[in-house]
Amino acid sequence: MARLGVGAYRFSIAWPRIQPTGRGAANPAGLDFYERLTDALLAHGITPVPTLYHWDLPEPLQSEGGWLARETAARFAEYAGLAAARLADRIPLWITLNEPFVVTAYGYALGFHAPGRSLMLDALPTAHHQLLGHGLATAALRAAGAGQVTITNNYAPAWPASDSEADTTAARAYDILHNRLFTDPVLLGRYPDLSPFGLPAGLDCVRDDDLAVISAPVDALGVNYYMPMRLSALTDSLLPFQMEPIPGYPVTAFGWPVIPAGLTELLVLLRDRYGGALPPLYITENGCSADDHVSAAGLVPDEARISYLDGHIRAVHEAIRAGVDVRGYFVWSLMDNFEWTEGFHQRFGLVHVDFTTQRRTPKDSFGWYRDLIAAQRG
Repeated sequence: MARLGVGAYRFSIAWPRIQPTGRGAANPAGLDFYERLTDALLAHGITPVPTLYHWDLPEPLQSEGGWLARETAARFAEYAGLAAARLADRIPLWITLNEPFVVTAYGYALGFHAPGRSLMLDALPTAHHQLLGHGLATAALRAAGAGQVTITNNYAPAWPASDSEADTTAARAYDILHNRLFTDPVLLGRYPDLSPFGLPAGLDCVRDDDLAVISAPVDALGVNYYMPMRLSALTDSLLPFQMEPIPGYPVTAFGWPVIPAGLTELLVLLRDRYGGALPPLYITENGCSADDHVSAAGLVPDEARISYLDGHIRAVHEAIRAGVDVRGYFVWSLMDNFEWTEGFHQRFGLVHVDFTTQRRTPKDSFGWYRDLIAAQRG
């Protein structure tokens, strides 16, 4: 990272390494590890930006219901306080949750990710409990001396598949579930209208004062962006939409369409939707997977990734020119890593990792990004 020239590094603290049982005193070895990482980053002039929850829940808490259980929110706040008590004097910006939509949708509604539940709309209490955990953790972080706190959501512009009223309504419903459900409560202190999902009265798990806790002021909003979603209407289903392919664009190794303009659209949408309630934005994830290989010469050509990053960084610039307050941009990711259900075969890194030997080889995109950073600083 020092060679790359980045000014900040976003990483995740693993809750089970700090509290293996999800409660009680911290595991000193776990905190020691992250303290060494924090101090090493600072020694190289790199600001540490930790995320407290990137989907790894202590198993004993999952056995007690996971995010379906309200108590998990309280346990999360306790863990956040333990981490901040050790590190808040050196870490200026803390991220509570990463992509709570994915946890609710993929972990509890559809069953694609752990814990593999397929509850459909009965998964919605996990949305509220995660947001409550964010609010309680925000208070715990500030009590321990944390200066700035934010949450990171993944966002996707919702495009109707046609001009029909039905598809437009379907896209609007998807926008509520993916984009607004995890943002309105934080910035506006209320949930969006959930009538499209048969919940005109909202979520019955919300208690008095919960929204006051959730809407405690944040210092920034983290934005993860990969692609828009294209929706068509679906009848006789619990969900009033279905996702459609987006033709006419190149795709990543994941099969995701590459649409940089969607990032500009999204950032302007957030500005217009939330107005004065919107804090400064950080692009906390943006990047692409590619079928990367080390050549006989020891190089890793990845022109597609360079093109992807160039287009999306320019898209952020366009949003800034339009008046959106964007303070930073984090590439996903520094190194090839474990991509959840995709295992090791989706490579997002600027650095190639041989997972057998752990040998790390900077890709061509590493050099391109290094030069871009140097040029901007120069």
